[in-house]
Amino acid sequence: MKIMKIMKRYIPVILIIGSLFTWSCSEGFLERYPLDELAPQDFFNSPEELQIYANRFYVLLPAHQGYFNTFYVDANSDNLVPAEFDMRLAGTRTVPSSVSATTVNTRFSIVYGWNWADIRQANYFLEHCNKATGTPEDLKQYIGEVRFFRAFLYFDKVKTFGDVPWISKTTNTTSPELYIPRTSRKVVTDSIIADLDIAISYLKPAAQANAFRINKEVAMLLKARVCLYEGTWEKYHSGTPLGVSGSDGSQFIQKAAEVADQLMQTNAHSIYKGPAGREYWSLFNQLDYTGNPEVMLWKKYDIGLQITHNVARYMAGGIGQIGMSKGLIDSYLCTDGKPISISPLFLGYDSLLMEATNRDPRLQQSVFLPGDDQRINGPGGTLNVKFEKPTLDGMGEFRNTTGFAIYKGVNPDYSQSSNDNVGTQGSIIFRYAEALLIYAEAKAEMGNITQADVDRTINRLRDRVGMIHLDINNISTDPNWDYPTLSPVINEIRRERRVELSCEGSRWDDLARWRAHHLIVGKRLKGAKYTGTNLDGAYKDAQGNPSIVIGVNLYVDANGFIDPYQNVFPNGFGFDPNRDYLSPIPSDEITLNDKLVQNPGWE
Repeated sequence: MKIMKIMKRYIPVILIIGSLFTWSCSEGFLERYPLDELAPQDFFNSPEELQIYANRFYVLLPAHQGYFNTFYVDANSDNLVPAEFDMRLAGTRTVPSSVSATTVNTRFSIVYGWNWADIRQANYFLEHCNKATGTPEDLKQYIGEVRFFRAFLYFDKVKTFGDVPWISKTTNTTSPELYIPRTSRKVVTDSIIADLDIAISYLKPAAQANAFRINKEVAMLLKARVCLYEGTWEKYHSGTPLGVSGSDGSQFIQKAAEVADQLMQTNAHSIYKGPAGREYWSLFNQLDYTGNPEVMLWKKYDIGLQITHNVARYMAGGIGQIGMSKGLIDSYLCTDGKPISISPLFLGYDSLLMEATNRDPRLQQSVFLPGDDQRINGPGGTLNVKFEKPTLDGMGEFRNTTGFAIYKGVNPDYSQSSNDNVGTQGSIIFRYAEALLIYAEAKAEMGNITQADVDRTINRLRDRVGMIHLDINNISTDPNWDYPTLSPVINEIRRERRVELSCEGSRWDDLARWRAHHLIVGKRLKGAKYTGTNLDGAYKDAQGNPSIVIGVNLYVDANGFIDPYQNVFPNGFGFDPNRDYLSPIPSDEITLNDKLVQNPGWE
């Protein structure tokens, strides 16, 4: 009731804010043109007003919306194979002319590019929030939230463009800050961490905070993520055109380990374990994450409030012009802890079921296999629908590209997919497993990881599904390691990260910070084996004629594996490691500010 009274009181204010937050973002560098804004003397007076202002930033967090699906974001990496190839991997991007040309919003990704509107609004808040009166705890909560979001937004800018201007004040048309050069990414990252340190000190811990608001532990996780990203970027890009002169990233890696360790020691979160056989899968399709020990922040949906999505409608059929890659599937170990290249337990590629047998249980809980539920609980006692085979012969949106259909994240209940926009399964935004992975990787990168470190991180994740432990003193040599020049323990921790976080949108960031272009350049993403398997010849049309013709609507390589990009990229992806890790600045912005220098390779 109290919330309803507050909302009624501030409806006019919300409408004003809404009008201010929907201006065109195409006016140029850091919003050159003046905007009508809330007069600070009329707003920023109470915790309620600070909360209303802070609310506008929550829509920036990655969560399901309409046909945008967070499980498809890995389409920008080597984990997923969309029908429409990723232009960055392909090396086919061009320099955009304007800010609007860098803004993309599709079902695969949301990229805001060289757009500074949200950072400007965060700065405006931080300039005026201290005039509000109220209890210090309530005021600090919302100031901490906006500090978090400014850090979140600037982190995205650094990942996208590298060096960017650091602006910590509200600019207008005469502000000299509009014409400053780019700030070193290392300095910007220091400023991001400073924002997050303030946020961590101001925000309420999870036990005291509202379940749907940023809390202290979430800010700690973002800080650990930022530190690991920048530390490993500086380490592996050292000496290249995209590196940071005079820095090897070690201090950031150390900070990543420290804050991840601090987060683990809070005991605020733990690893969720679902029912037998669904220990991992059941984490990703719940309608309500209230009380889930692993989920640190999530978005709730409500059909009555028309806050819904189409995730189940799209995913339950294993369709969507996308599929998991062979590289991702091959990365799952066998149940003896050995890779498929050397394990006697690996049964080969003759069928999807054989390929998934004797493998890390997370594989069977991530990819659709024959017999898995596609639809259950239909009206009138209708029969459940079981997955039989991937829709390799489907048309348009009803096609699977690789034979490996995503099962992770699927909620097969009929209520979730019975019509457009009825999906209400929750969307996980931050989960605790990432903190364990960050700690293990940071310790390995510093060269001082111990078995005790692995037992409290990697092996806790494996315990969820009953997978054999990682023993760092007894790692089997994999002739197909993705990173053969690095230590066995780093290879296995990177494998663990890929498996545990598959289809959660982090893979491209990992490839970028590890400078792992050798997995992309001149390569084509492949799918399941088709020729000579039980899929070969299994596809018929209504008249009983073959509905798949090799070289017409399905391509396979010399070994019979599905090869979706064979025609488009006969020589593989053209990713340029001296250019494509960063995005180009729009040419109009460089014209407007002659102190801006274009990213290497995009001149």
